[in-house]
Amino acid sequence: MGSALTNLQRFASIAGAMRVGRVDVLATSAVRDASNGPDFVAEIERRTGYTVQIIGGDEEARLSALGVVSGFPDADGVVGDLGGGSLELIDVADQQLGAHTTMPVGPLRIGEVEPSKRRKMEALVDGYLDGAPWLVNLEGRTLYAVGGAWRSVAKAHMAAVNYPIEVIHGYTIDRATLSDFLSTLALQSKKSIRATPGVSRRRADTMATAALVLQRVLGRGKPDRVVFSAFGLREGCIFDRLPAEERHQDPLLVAAVSIARETNRFAPPAETVFNWLKPLFGDFARRDERLVRALCMLSDMAWAEHPSYRGEHAFLRISRLPVAGLDHADRVFLGLGMLARYSGHVQLEAARKVEGLLDPERRQLAVQVGLALRLGLTLSGGATALLRRTRIESRDDGFALTVAPEAVVLMGEVVERRVQSLSDALQRPVVLSVRPGRNGKR
Repeated sequence: MGSALTNLQRFASIAGAMRVGRVDVLATSAVRDASNGPDFVAEIERRTGYTVQIIGGDEEARLSALGVVSGFPDADGVVGDLGGGSLELIDVADQQLGAHTTMPVGPLRIGEVEPSKRRKMEALVDGYLDGAPWLVNLEGRTLYAVGGAWRSVAKAHMAAVNYPIEVIHGYTIDRATLSDFLSTLALQSKKSIRATPGVSRRRADTMATAALVLQRVLGRGKPDRVVFSAFGLREGCIFDRLPAEERHQDPLLVAAVSIARETNRFAPPAETVFNWLKPLFGDFARRDERLVRALCMLSDMAWAEHPSYRGEHAFLRISRLPVAGLDHADRVFLGLGMLARYSGHVQLEAARKVEGLLDPERRQLAVQVGLALRLGLTLSGGATALLRRTRIESRDDGFALTVAPEAVVLMGEVVERRVQSLSDALQRPVVLSVRPGRNGKR
């Protein structure tokens, strides 16, 4: 308790120095159900001046689910938030919250797993799960795992398989693979778990219990996969306070606009560039369209870097962006697209390590989009309004890229090379020419 109070005082001091206008302090089951909870809350309020709101289990579940929705707008499945004192489960679909329950099976409440009492602990968790018959609706869907204890399980699995992306949010494991890993984890000693890279000693000591609870939830709900979320109750609290119109915005595209305004030479060129290159691809799948739009917005983000390192810089930054609305395959798509945009290829060691996370068709699309952006930004010199003087049209045998007579100066040897690279990637000819003027002359 002393450590928590010290950290809260530190936080309050820093927030005051930052002149933060509003601070919401929420206490969950660990405080709600503790015998000294009221004394702890009173001391927080005395030391910080903040008012502490002790929320109930239903509200805890609701805010956790909203946090996942804010991080994965298309979430469809069940959110599971394992805290120190309780597990919240809530059904989510179409950004709507459905059936939910809270159960007192947090690691701090039920204690550490020991061989002699493992079956008893499993029976305890199963008994509480019996009170959530709606969990059968999870079968074939996704379990979104929230909370530091379960994030530590994800870190341990990443270390075990030498996973190439060190980002927890969006890390995805199919049920069978995770179930096997949890069984292996149960056999490890506490010392062995503590040696896991990236897992703190505090989390290591509760990991076996967290793994047991997760294993029982997997067995009962039978989801196809588990997606780990770094977004939970805290982000849900923020999301809950946003105006309705902002809650329905795509978090990736909102972030892309913000980053583009900070890094691009000119205003974010999203619509102009997207409309210009779209004839090359026709209608994108919904999942890919938002990624292509983000690439268009960010297509000038590395202009200030040294030319020899623009591709590498853009790849590393965009594939590691701390933004919501992305799974790991999406991150690779964006990274490869940006690498192709700046380098004209994706031959980078860091890219080779992660490209297998993306299926071949989407990998090819990312590179093609990147090369189209490379052509468009070269043709316009970054002043993308000039692209309105050019046009891409689909032809039976390929594509025609025509330039208005008054914009013929945009053409040149470098542009022709970019056209050829794009043509090679599309495996269809792209023919560059000057569009006839009104009098028929070029």
